[in-house]
Amino acid sequence: MATTSQIMVIGSINTDLVVNTGKLPSPGETVLGDKFYVNQGGKGANQAVAAARLGANVSMVGCVGSDDFGKQAVAGLTAENVDCAHIARVKSVSTGVALISVDRAGINQITVSPGANNYTRRETIDQAFNDIPQEPTVLLQLEIPVDSVQYAVQLGRARNCRVILDPAPAQKLSGSLYKNVSLITPNASEAAALTGVPVTDVSEARKAANKLQKLGCENIILTLGEAGALVQSNGTCTLIKAPKVVAHDTTAAGDCFNGALATALTEGAELIEAVKFACHAAAMSVTKQGAQSSMPKRGEIACSIEPSGFNEASDCTQHVF
Repeated sequence: MATTSQIMVIGSINTDLVVNTGKLPSPGETVLGDKFYVNQGGKGANQAVAAARLGANVSMVGCVGSDDFGKQAVAGLTAENVDCAHIARVKSVSTGVALISVDRAGINQITVSPGANNYTRRETIDQAFNDIPQEPTVLLQLEIPVDSVQYAVQLGRARNCRVILDPAPAQKLSGSLYKNVSLITPNASEAAALTGVPVTDVSEARKAANKLQKLGCENIILTLGEAGALVQSNGTCTLIKAPKVVAHDTTAAGDCFNGALATALTEGAELIEAVKFACHAAAMSVTKQGAQSSMPKRGEIACSIEPSGFNEASDCTQHVF
């Protein structure tokens, strides 16, 4: 059945098993935790919920197992008004699971078991593109097989879609993939892994962005946590400041950023305004616990996406983070 989704998220759907702890363990160390939560997660599903809560019409494309976690994940997405028609159920395979520890400063450690996410293949992606005849914004991550990501990027490009790649978790990518995405959104550690440039300040971030541009990326948004985001586009570099907040849990902040970015761009915002809107949404998300549960609604974001609402861009030659 054809839909009119503005945003098509192709990616992972997980169940997050979360423990709060006073400190994160060092290698070989055991620490005692505090509260335990079972939350809906996965980078793809998180981004879908982020966009849907901000008012976008969203389709989720991916796979879950035939277990209870899979049923709960689909039910959760449906409750968030995400179209789940293109989520396949894979028999005898577990739904993806993420083991997450969060310390008192809101810093997290995450280990992911992909499970059914590894079955997100060409057939599922083809069906989704066939059923969504418009030119949606396509949002991708790297928690499904990279071959499937590559295929979706090529298909999206051929159909004149805007294709956004969040390269997380970072891994080796082909030159053709860099050249076919509309924009790429690594964080500091992912940019360092992709380029070999250690990103420790804005000057190094700009070097990494330049290298990504040389690899073929049309537009680069390098997210820098509380320092904001560096935007490299058409040879111009702009640093967007993030609003100051007290962080309680940084889990899925990057997913919130990407969902908000895709929403703003789909609504017609220019790149810089879209990034500013995304920075505000991500900042709001870290003030709450959880992944999908932390995604803000439109009315919670102080920043509009009207061009007149922004005056925070600055030159990239300053700032250390």
